[in-house]
Amino acid sequence: MSRGSNVNTSRVAASKGVPFSKNPVLAVRLPVWRSRVVLFVLFAAFAGLAARALWLQGLSTQFLQKQGEIRYARTLDLPATRGKITDRDGQVLASSVPVKAIWAIPDDVQDAPPAKLKELARLLEMSNADLQKKLDSDRGFVYLKRQVEQDVADQITKLGIDGIQTRKEYKRFYPQGEVTTHVVGFTNVEDAGQESMELAQQKTLVGQPGSRRVIKDRLGHIVEDIESVREPHDGKDLTLSIDSKIQYIAFMQVKESVEKFHAKAGAAVVLDVHTGEVLALANWPTYNPNDRSKLTGEQLRNRVMTDTFEPGSSLKPFTVGLALDEKRITPHTMFDTGAGAMVIADHVVHDTHPHYLIDVQTIIQKSSNIGTSKIALGMPPQEMWEMFTKVGFGQQPKWGFPGAVAGRVRPYKSWRPIEQANMSFGQGISVSLIQLARAYMIFARDGDIIPLSFQKVTEAPHGTQVVSAKTAAEMREMLEMVTQPGGSAVKAQVPGYRVGGKTGTAQKFMNGHYSQSKYIGNFVGMAPMSNPRFIIAVMIDEPGGPVHVGGDVAGPVFSALAANALRAKNITPDSTLTHIIIPDNASQENM
Repeated sequence: MSRGSNVNTSRVAASKGVPFSKNPVLAVRLPVWRSRVVLFVLFAAFAGLAARALWLQGLSTQFLQKQGEIRYARTLDLPATRGKITDRDGQVLASSVPVKAIWAIPDDVQDAPPAKLKELARLLEMSNADLQKKLDSDRGFVYLKRQVEQDVADQITKLGIDGIQTRKEYKRFYPQGEVTTHVVGFTNVEDAGQESMELAQQKTLVGQPGSRRVIKDRLGHIVEDIESVREPHDGKDLTLSIDSKIQYIAFMQVKESVEKFHAKAGAAVVLDVHTGEVLALANWPTYNPNDRSKLTGEQLRNRVMTDTFEPGSSLKPFTVGLALDEKRITPHTMFDTGAGAMVIADHVVHDTHPHYLIDVQTIIQKSSNIGTSKIALGMPPQEMWEMFTKVGFGQQPKWGFPGAVAGRVRPYKSWRPIEQANMSFGQGISVSLIQLARAYMIFARDGDIIPLSFQKVTEAPHGTQVVSAKTAAEMREMLEMVTQPGGSAVKAQVPGYRVGGKTGTAQKFMNGHYSQSKYIGNFVGMAPMSNPRFIIAVMIDEPGGPVHVGGDVAGPVFSALAANALRAKNITPDSTLTHIIIPDNASQENM
């Protein structure tokens, strides 16, 4: 039907009074069931939406809240402040300063202006390529740099780059730098101890971090603080036994001696005779714990604790002390050392100079290898071995300091006569410098030995008796003779104070043979002799040039260190000696 005919039909219907709803044009030509199906579908859809709404709003509340928290709620760590480390007088040796970690949400940073990203790279001290490499990560979170100084972090925040965030953390600072680093140690970027007392006392220093729950928006800004889950508990402070004044003196004296004698390395340790406290521990070479970017293994080595060496003649007092204590000899027992050579089986023991007939105290003063060997061979090997183990040689140290080594003392059952003779004057046995220093406690005290401590001691420790008080007193007299004219360590004298000790010079054992050009010179002494307060041990490794014996390279270090330590502690002078007397043949010393 054409449009015109429809119009005419409508007009005819209207003229006859037919209602508009009955107009033929509006007549439905579709089946009735189709409209009912559509109505049912619409009703079912609305019913489904209502059921879904009921499910989401009424029955799935916890699930939806959890999903929301996953997207917006965060648990923030609240770092605990690591405990301070101080010396015995409260001077700070290590403390934690607040810094910031700079992190990013890579997806949110992609649209940042290139100029701002370039400035960000500059502030982070990295190239644009390195920064972009981090931001190209497919992870949702990436650290850009840790332990950024506060002022730099503030400048980064002012850039206003979406997706760049900061987090509070702490950085360890060491005020005395390289002077105390081998005692204090250092921490890593996670604030965990890595060396020395920072590592040994990690559990005490680290504390317990806390946490809190917050709501963050898409840009990472905190919009609501939900709850505090756990409060942080700061670490405990640690008071070391170190005396900063004596530590600085020890450090400077070792450094100057190494440089003066063109040595490979050097070390020194100072012990308090009364308490067993370690008052100073110094090594050279060393490193700055505040800047470890160029740290090497040589700098990191704590030679006082970890390096072992053959002590040489500084071991002779233990052989002589044992024989005195067993009443096999007296200080005035005579021994014929001949013209400076003694044959034991197929081996020859030498003295640097002939001493002929001398007594025991002269054997110590002149450092006679032959005299010491004859004393040793008059005793069972087991007695010597027990003496060495009682003073700690060959035993694993229990001082609570990481890396401390045991040294080596071979079982006495395998000793041949030449080996027993060699060990009597410090060959064929290895010790660390701090082991050697502690062993001298039996002479500085009344024959007993006490534990060492790297923390400040409040109560006097109990000792273990090794030799009698009488033997200790006799040995002190002999050790004092070593530093007087005619002894092998006159350069260890201290004006105003009586001092004593023993030198040692050992050929380094390398590639199965004793080197003829590389030596370790050492000196272990005590002061003042009227009432010993300090034991000081010094070691110089591979001094260059013709001067290499312990009396020449280590003795002067002892002298300067002892003089300053005695005055720093206001120890009353016990000698009228006002200047050091050094004879022309002062450098003569047996190994």
